[in-house]
Amino acid sequence: MGRLKIVGVLVVAVAAVAGGSVALGVLGTPSVASVDNHFAGVSNQTTTVATDLTVTNPNPVGVQLGGVGLNYTVSMNGVEMAQGDRQGIGLGTGNSTLQFTTDMQNDRIPPWWVTHIDNGETTTVGIDATVTSSMLGGQSVSFSQERTIETDLLSQFNSTETRPVEADQPLVSDPVLYINETRGAWDQRNLTQSETPLNLAFDVYNPKPYPYTITKVGYTIQMNDVTVGEGETDRGYVLSPGEETTLEANTAIQNENLDRWWVTHLQRNQ
Repeated sequence: MGRLKIVGVLVVAVAAVAGGSVALGVLGTPSVASVDNHFAGVSNQTTTVATDLTVTNPNPVGVQLGGVGLNYTVSMNGVEMAQGDRQGIGLGTGNSTLQFTTDMQNDRIPPWWVTHIDNGETTTVGIDATVTSSMLGGQSVSFSQERTIETDLLSQFNSTETRPVEADQPLVSDPVLYINETRGAWDQRNLTQSETPLNLAFDVYNPKPYPYTITKVGYTIQMNDVTVGEGETDRGYVLSPGEETTLEANTAIQNENLDRWWVTHLQRNQ
């Protein structure tokens, strides 16, 4: 998600406007040399999306398309994420780079997240754009395009690495337990706008010669050191000596915390 292709429709728009002049034998058709989109900055409230669009003008003179305006909306799974516009598109001779930025509100991250998890960690990014040109009598032309992105966030909760559990108490020999494997699964049926249920399972081995009793399982879910969920289960377990037992915990991510995680996600260039 580090890059968004939000200006692909602008290429078509420029070509369409210039095409009217080509038909009159006035201009050659501009073409796109390169497109670069990236997150240029982030604050606690907004994320800046920067776009560099390099257009090649084959004509010996520059073209000032002052009467052309572009308005576009970026959506993710139908959730509106950002809006932008650019007025007065001007092209020099040869290659010209058009630069512009769009601010995305970070509070759009939690609503999008719900749709992303509900769709099996799949998102359709849609761009809807409208180009208005005084050269075409004030007419507007609309364009749309989509692309799909997929993630595998659950892999962060799946591990076969053995980890010791220490009591850190006087007269207790550590480690008291070993976690041999962890597994996670989204509970999509109970997904809401406020919570993302996450069912976790732990294969725990008791190395002691006596039973080990667990009255509750507490949990803290962190993403980039941001706590996005915490709590405890009310189910207890008795772990037999020298045996492995599977512990289950129904946890939940608090969606309202995800915009804070998003800020760290970009700050760390992830």
